[in-house]
Amino acid sequence: MNAATIVREVPASHPAFAGHFPGQPLLPGVSLLAEVMEAAQAQPGLAGRLDGHSQLQAAKFLAPVRPGSTLHIGLQWDTAGLRFEVHCAGTLAAKGQWSWSAGE
Repeated sequence: MNAATIVREVPASHPAFAGHFPGQPLLPGVSLLAEVMEAAQAQPGLAGRLDGHSQLQAAKFLAPVRPGSTLHIGLQWDTAGLRFEVHCAGTLAAKGQWSWSAGE
């Protein structure tokens, strides 16, 4: 099993916040998944794995991510797929997993 933790900042000016709940901005789940994918693609051994041959098996969004947040993205992967957890301000904000296609 391989593992990595990546820290990413979500700037208050991130375009996903515009209109995503005026007065109570939060990062949409799809944008949070994009942050996880970008973090994973930067890891040796994972680059290119999250493409058309991978499948998101599960994703749970457990706490809001607000403008200016710091994300701690924990990744664990092996030959079967990738598990992730995203912590924000000490709280588990999201978790899930991708699987690779057979033969990958």
